[in-house]
Amino acid sequence: MDNLITFSITVFTGFFAITNPISNMTVFLSLTQGADEETKRDINKRANFIAFIIVLVFVLLGKYIFELFNISIPAFKITGGILIFYIGFDMLQSKQSNIKSLKKVQIDENIAVSPLAIPILAGPGTIVTAMNFVSNVKPIQVFLVIAIFGSMSLITYVTFRLSKYIVKLVGYNVIAVIGKIMGLIIAIIGTGMIIEGIKLSFNLLA
Repeated sequence: MDNLITFSITVFTGFFAITNPISNMTVFLSLTQGADEETKRDINKRANFIAFIIVLVFVLLGKYIFELFNISIPAFKITGGILIFYIGFDMLQSKQSNIKSLKKVQIDENIAVSPLAIPILAGPGTIVTAMNFVSNVKPIQVFLVIAIFGSMSLITYVTFRLSKYIVKLVGYNVIAVIGKIMGLIIAIIGTGMIIEGIKLSFNLLA
């Protein structure tokens, strides 16, 4: 039971750091600037639902994807760890992609799919994190990963709904600091994946 609680806390922390709803709500505000409240609500709902479905597919079919492309778990953990570390390092350096720096866009509900669902909410880092959590685990842990990401999608939805008020309340500076803290957590998770992958590689060679 204690192991499941620890596992759940680790999964939630990982997903919260990589999806980063606090920082991403500023992206949502930028992408939906000028839209009416109903359009914003529809975009928010679709983006989070699509992101959840994407992660769900990779969590359930990740094993078969590995087999199809002959991907070993150690190689996945090392490569995924490097990718996640890079994302966290970029966040620490306050670097933003062109997508996240958009100020004005034409309001189109297709932005719920791209760039909001992919790659902001369910990008490579999120997918790699999810697949890492379900590699070599029991079915109950797979269920926990799905449930926790589902709750994370709900938290993101609520955060986006309240984004205008949250930004006014805490200010952009506080949000920037939170983003850096999340970046540090992501970088640490990535480093842990690399170390675990290297250990697994040596175990296979032994």
